Amino acid sequence: MNPQAGRRIRRRPNQKRSGRMRPACPRQAPDSIETCAHRKAAEATSTPPAPKSGRAGMMRTTMSVAPKTSTTLQSSERAALVAARTLCRLDPPLGRLIRRIGPYRPIITPDPFHALVCSILQQQISMTAADAIRRKLLALCGGSRFTPRSILAHSEQKLRQVGLSGQKAAYVRDVAAHFADGRLSARMLRSMSDDEVIAATTRIKGVGKWTAEMLLIFCLERPDVWPIDDLGLRKAVRNFLRLRELPDAESMRLTGEPWRPFRTYASWYLWRSLEGPLMPGIPVA
Repeated sequence: MNPQAGRRIRRRPNQKRSGRMRPACPRQAPDSIETCAHRKAAEATSTPPAPKSGRAGMMRTTMSVAPKTSTTLQSSERAALVAARTLCRLDPPLGRLIRRIGPYRPIITPDPFHALVCSILQQQISMTAADAIRRKLLALCGGSRFTPRSILAHSEQKLRQVGLSGQKAAYVRDVAAHFADGRLSARMLRSMSDDEVIAATTRIKGVGKWTAEMLLIFCLERPDVWPIDDLGLRKAVRNFLRLRELPDAESMRLTGEPWRPFRTYASWYLWRSLEGPLMPGIPVA
């Protein structure tokens, strides 16, 4: 009897069952330092491969995109600097106020619909109460900003449950209706002149000239708005000019004339001079 019978024959990993050896893969010689340097230089200057389609390709494209610079913010800062320098040259007393307060940094709400809703919430109540109602309304709408759909999804009665009066609930829904059916849009408002924005927005229930002017300043960032009916601005002008009484509309108009075309910036600096609750502004969500 063969002593090898019944025993398994161990094969090498690269040996076929036929018993013949599989040829080993030849190893490549390592690159020299010069070759590695040339390869890295070529990879750095070569065009990267196109991203694959599908989910993996989308993720790769998203991850490789560099963050965009805010050119809008940079242009706004440059415009504010030009305006401040011009106002300092035109009006030395106002220039001293500008230097004391510092850079022009208003609170901007870029979404016109959200800004209009917030401005209606602020009408005839304190900023603290308006902010509390705004937070409750945002929670009801389920988002960080108001949208026409989220407002119209709730009845006036439901809106009143978060603190809105019946009148304000109707106003807010009317704003939403104007944006939902296309009578107004952010693109339309940005393409309009100041007077056209005031005319278009004051057709909405609850939106008057003052609300439209605040939209121009704190949302559309128009440079030459002078809200002569604003109580805070009238008090600031009284203090600035050392008047005994609040200036009337005609006096306010004449006061702002020398500051064209940068009356928005003059308004903001005068509001800042009050350093109190009379400063207007549309809160950011």
